[in-house]
Amino acid sequence: MKELEQRAILVGVNLNNEYDFEYSMEELANLAAACEVEVVGELSQNLQRINPSHYLGTGKTEEVKMLIHAQDANLVVFNDELSPSQIRNLEKDLECKVIDRTILILDIFDKRAKTKEAQLQVEVAKLRYMLPRLNGLRESLGRQSGGVGTSNRGSGEKQVELDRRRIEERITMLNKELEELVAHRQTQRKQRKKKGVPVAALVGYTNAGKSTFMNAFVERFHPTSDEKQVFEKDMLFATLETSVRHIPLPDKKEFLLTDTVGFVSKLPHHLVKAFRSTLEEVAEADLLIHVVDYANPNYEQMIEITNETLQGIGIKEIPTIFAYNKADLTEGEIPRVAGDRIYLSAKKRIGIDELINMLKKHLFQDYVQCRMLIPYDKGQIISYFNEQANVIETTYEENGTLIQLECKQSDYDKYREYVVSQ
Repeated sequence: MKELEQRAILVGVNLNNEYDFEYSMEELANLAAACEVEVVGELSQNLQRINPSHYLGTGKTEEVKMLIHAQDANLVVFNDELSPSQIRNLEKDLECKVIDRTILILDIFDKRAKTKEAQLQVEVAKLRYMLPRLNGLRESLGRQSGGVGTSNRGSGEKQVELDRRRIEERITMLNKELEELVAHRQTQRKQRKKKGVPVAALVGYTNAGKSTFMNAFVERFHPTSDEKQVFEKDMLFATLETSVRHIPLPDKKEFLLTDTVGFVSKLPHHLVKAFRSTLEEVAEADLLIHVVDYANPNYEQMIEITNETLQGIGIKEIPTIFAYNKADLTEGEIPRVAGDRIYLSAKKRIGIDELINMLKKHLFQDYVQCRMLIPYDKGQIISYFNEQANVIETTYEENGTLIQLECKQSDYDKYREYVVSQ
């Protein structure tokens, strides 16, 4: 049976004149569009505190009801997370399906999750959201079918039929599966760390262009490998999986580049908790590349929201450079470097070289330039440096091979006895 077209009224409460309220409502409309929901109306109310029974005031609730009938809407989406009783009361009075911002985001994540781990993480988040809402949503969801807020992929039973005990058992089982996947990834991280290869992590608001950056690097340094490309599309939360790519530089330096889920304002705490293990990839990074959609008029708020989310998961003191992406859509010359900021275009591949130079300055600060005279009977050391360091010049002297090179501080310390003055 074909699902009914979803026509939604968006509703928000501006508490004490929040400075970013308008942007938050605009973002809610984008989230609805990502769920293929048509927005046919919008209402907002200025309040000093939320109405505990209906979220809105009585008069505004009546306005919403009139707008539902006027626009032939069949869904109302609220800009904040609603309590179970608020959903129940609103659906009774509005005679219409009601969902909140949280379930909208959870639904997008549910649709985008491709890997086993992402699917498990999303399901855990959805079940945790549903758990306190069983009584309030049972009747409502029981009579609704199709569309946003009803997807329950992979859990085997409709959420409306799950009692509290079964949900808790399901969450426990899913968490055990996740723990195994997390342990595997932690082992991979330890192995990478043992090799001493630095890590740069792409972070930023959803749809800022992180995946485009990843593909620009892959294209540059792995030109013959299409398999290393990551999914890239102009939409919210196109990528939920953590991707790690090895980036070998021409001067024998190398680093790992990671890309993970993007952020959004009011990211549901259930999702942040479920994806915490994935976001730990960011916590292990030596450098953050904060990708900013510079063409978006709200880019400063996006930076702030990303910083708040990072701080919320305990990421505070990792060195950061800011990649102001899509700068080709604004006025001003690109590429342009100003301190820890670079203005560029990942899609047009403008400024990638300049970004690489910035990365090298941050990631390879412990590299030293020196000259070493290696005895002829220590040929294995020459072989090692030819593979692991940037050998700039080689000459053959009476007492051995003289090399001028750039190498890691650890290698310099290890072979310090062969260093000769410049």
